[in-house]
Amino acid sequence: MKKSFRESKSCDILVKVLFLVLVAIIWEITAKAHVFGERSEIVFPTIEAIGAAFVRNFTKGYAGTGLALYTLNSMNLLLRGLLIGIGLAFAFSGLSMISRTFSNVYNLCVTIFDLLPGVALLPVVIVIFGVKPGVIVFLVVHSVIWPMSRSVLDGFKAAPKIYVEAGKNLGLNGPGLLFGVYVPAAAAYIVSGLKVGWARAWRGLIAAEMVFGIASCPGIGLYINQMRTNMKNAEMYATLIVIIIIGLVVQYGILNPIEKMTVRRWGMVSAA
Repeated sequence: MKKSFRESKSCDILVKVLFLVLVAIIWEITAKAHVFGERSEIVFPTIEAIGAAFVRNFTKGYAGTGLALYTLNSMNLLLRGLLIGIGLAFAFSGLSMISRTFSNVYNLCVTIFDLLPGVALLPVVIVIFGVKPGVIVFLVVHSVIWPMSRSVLDGFKAAPKIYVEAGKNLGLNGPGLLFGVYVPAAAAYIVSGLKVGWARAWRGLIAAEMVFGIASCPGIGLYINQMRTNMKNAEMYATLIVIIIIGLVVQYGILNPIEKMTVRRWGMVSAA
């Protein structure tokens, strides 16, 4: 059984690798075929050109500043926003399980703000607070808190009543009941919320930095815009690859292990 599982897992990895190789081959053929004529080198730079640009991004960068610093700035803002957003989502969702009045109000807020793109709020926030790194953190918090809250609330509501009654019989109430019963029962929903929240926060961060680049704290989104402005398309594509790599590292290096240690280990099925 274990051998069969390992073979299946190896096969899955092989399929993914072959797909990436196929995409690279098609890209290279398209680049060298000059499908777009004189614009081909700009629209479809060769893999060799993108690889060289990848190195230049980290060695030379833009105006003497390497891509590593831009990336670190973005990750710093992202981490701060994620921690605040996740903390608030748990706090407000927990209060919703304690107070019916708060639950009604907060559920309305989740419904309203989850549909509102963070980038649409940025002009208003910038007018009020100015162009500061905290504005980007606000966007990340906005991108995380609502989908995370939706998932956590759904998980709490889906907790089997028998578990809740058992917890109460053991003397649990308030925070004890929340962390002792509701949180473990909602593990699949929480992991699902983390995945959605992370993805939205990462996309929102890059979008905000591209539209409202902050010179005092330049991020990876601003770097992409600078490469586009200077017609350095190979560097731009190389930066996109960096964004994809970071996303894959978070997904397979952090979120998937969390899911294995909780949802899968406990025999639960993820909500998404």
